[in-house]
Amino acid sequence: MRICIVVAMAENRTIGRAGDLPWRISADLKQFKELTVGHPVIMGRNTFQSIGRPLADRTNIIITRNREFETDGAEITHSLDSALDLGRDIAIHNGVDDVMVAGGGAIYAIAMAEANRVYMTEVHRAYDGDTVFPELDEDIWHVVSRERHEPETPDEPAFSFVVIDKSI
Repeated sequence: MRICIVVAMAENRTIGRAGDLPWRISADLKQFKELTVGHPVIMGRNTFQSIGRPLADRTNIIITRNREFETDGAEITHSLDSALDLGRDIAIHNGVDDVMVAGGGAIYAIAMAEANRVYMTEVHRAYDGDTVFPELDEDIWHVVSRERHEPETPDEPAFSFVVIDKSI
């Protein structure tokens, strides 16, 4: 069972600003959907609330310290370990090999130790933001593939889809 992080990151490691993405790249959103549909998707409560609704055709697993938090259409957990245990059970039930981790920053930071793969959209521009992605140790993580794409519109940045695996 793989634990996969799915993230879009700017050149300066920014992944978020005020609870949202600082960019809009439709191919990135399409890629996210293709990677995660049918899989359990783990995210923090803030990320879930910034999306505004459960992600369709995926089991949404929310990690929150708020014991009072409730929502329809998602499973609520209070630790990464319980979210991963639930995600693994759901993945087995659904016949898939991956549990997906979709952020935010604090969830990525604690999930790095458990993750085996990172699906990253590298956004080829720096953005101001308040949330960054953790550094990947190059002695542990290696790039498996990189696919560069030119901007979809004149206002959008170029980007690359990158697959990074843990070598240890």
